[in-house]
Amino acid sequence: MFYFDEINGKKILRSDLIKTEHFFTTRESFIKTKEADFEKIAQNNREEIKKYLQVNNLISPKQTHTSNIEIVQLGKEEYPDTDGLILTEKDIAIFLNFADCTPVIIYDNKQNIGAVSHAGWRGTAGNIASKTVEKMIKEFSSNPANITAAIGPAISICCYNVGEEVFEQLKATVKNFDNLYEIRNGEIFVDLKGINKRQLEECGVKEIDVCPYCTVCDNDMFFSYRKENATTNRHSAVLKLK
Repeated sequence: MFYFDEINGKKILRSDLIKTEHFFTTRESFIKTKEADFEKIAQNNREEIKKYLQVNNLISPKQTHTSNIEIVQLGKEEYPDTDGLILTEKDIAIFLNFADCTPVIIYDNKQNIGAVSHAGWRGTAGNIASKTVEKMIKEFSSNPANITAAIGPAISICCYNVGEEVFEQLKATVKNFDNLYEIRNGEIFVDLKGINKRQLEECGVKEIDVCPYCTVCDNDMFFSYRKENATTNRHSAVLKLK
């Protein structure tokens, strides 16, 4: 179940399913922007979060809507063309940024290994969440039975209409596409959070928490690229291992 918490009086969102330090920032606690008017606030929030997590830096990749996944390495801070990071180091915190796309936090409870995936429609079409799990299995012998996942705030089926080409690409990613789309007034609406959940289920992950918040409908709490005219403000998925 998702619940709100606070860092220095500013709201963050957590899932009680993920048993390591993690959270999704909100409009109050955001740490990513390209807008000059918001940069000082974002910087102050970053410093507060670093202090809270007891880390010297927060590592984030350059997201480009790929399904590329990297393993975070000590001393390495640049991860170009990367939309998924796997974390094995306890003294590093990572974050990825979102404003409608689907954030997925993944955690191996037995091995204390975690990951964050950025699943917009392209990342979802590229199965980035399940590929992240597969990489954890291949590189670290993770067992899906020990993995939990939290799918964070994103644009929901109520608001996410797509064209036929995107629909077909998303449909091809899972064996069963039932209940993951709706046709309303001739338009196709898809459930990106539900698709990512099903992709994870089909690769063996069973414990998955899905956030009920829609970034469009709940725009007072989270940023929306669609609703806010291509805003560069982002909320983030943050992860640190215990």
